[in-house]
Amino acid sequence: MSADSQYLQSVLHGDIPLTRDMGLEVIDWQAQTLRLQLPLAANVNHKSTMFGGSLYCAAVLAGWGWLHLRLRELGIDDGHIVIQEGQISYPLPVTGAAVARCAAPDDKTWQRFLTMYQRRGRARLTLATTVS
Repeated sequence: MSADSQYLQSVLHGDIPLTRDMGLEVIDWQAQTLRLQLPLAANVNHKSTMFGGSLYCAAVLAGWGWLHLRLRELGIDDGHIVIQEGQISYPLPVTGAAVARCAAPDDKTWQRFLTMYQRRGRARLTLATTVS
């Protein structure tokens, strides 16, 4: 596990205790892509599949973690990341461990976010995450 991955897992487990109880682990942070893993055993529902709320949490945390690490890489540690809105669909049940992924937005979107943040001290960014 990379130093960045260890750092993020420590932040998640320390600042958001639910992540520890869910068994959430940071798999890796490379090429501006974050991957988190969620075990089935700690997140199983009455149908012996992954609980939808746990899947949603993993998706949100992948986006939150991505932004946290990316800002940290740029030396920006004075902001607060707030999830304003989320949307998820559940096309199929998850029957094993789940992996949540968040990759970088396109360069134009990222630059617009950074410019706005530097100008106003706050900005909005839409990130797409997947869970499989």
